[in-house]
Amino acid sequence: MSTETLNAQRASAYRRRLTNKQLEAEVFAHATRSIKLAETGSPMDRVRAVADNSRLWRAVHATVIDPTNALPTELRGKIASVALTVVRECEAPEPDLGFVAGINEQFAAGLWS
Repeated sequence: MSTETLNAQRASAYRRRLTNKQLEAEVFAHATRSIKLAETGSPMDRVRAVADNSRLWRAVHATVIDPTNALPTELRGKIASVALTVVRECEAPEPDLGFVAGINEQFAAGLWS
């Protein structure tokens, strides 16, 4: 069995043990890792990290503005505001990736708790 196949199996087994909130935290952690790699990577790594984070936060925004979302209305509003702020930052000519990574880390920590 190849190392790649073994790693994929281990990752799959790990994900099966996580709760939905923990899986969501892992998405934010992955987005943060892509930003940190982009800081020392190529310009294309930076473009990918910004685009991935923008997509993530657009999805968060769409989820929390959905009237069928079970979160309390006030919390949904606060999350929507943060999501739009991060999307605007990602769309800036020179996005502050440290800021975006920091927000990602805060959300991941909140989901893990």
